[in-house]
Amino acid sequence: MSYNDLRKGRCSITNQAYFVTTVLDNRDDAIFKSFYCARLLISHMQTLHENNYLHSMAWVIMPDHVHWLFQLGHRKSLAGVMQLFKGGSAYKINKYQQKSGVLWRDSYYEHALRTETEVKNIARYIVANPLRAGLVKKISDYPHWDAIWL
Repeated sequence: MSYNDLRKGRCSITNQAYFVTTVLDNRDDAIFKSFYCARLLISHMQTLHENNYLHSMAWVIMPDHVHWLFQLGHRKSLAGVMQLFKGGSAYKINKYQQKSGVLWRDSYYEHALRTETEVKNIARYIVANPLRAGLVKKISDYPHWDAIWL
């Protein structure tokens, strides 16, 4: 499926809960093995939260992708928030690694959640993702555990 196909029908609604998944370019799983790179990403996500672009509910940083559950704020569209997220985090991580170029794939998956049950189920999915992926035996063993908000 092309990036333009993913954008068809995408809408941006203030206060809407969204489940977003975005993937590193080339699925480079070495980047977030660096604890500092993961912390840079977390810090940038918190900045977007604190500046009211969104309200984070849960997230997890996996080796080559990020799952994020948030309620969209009124300051930017969903596409605008994702541009701030990807652009800002790429800048910070590239600067730290003394690299340049693309960090994230252009596309991202989003799903608007319409019920409290959907929000709870997606939050559980996010939190359990490292366990399902075989990265840990217990959720609390995941090195970026503090990155998951509930």
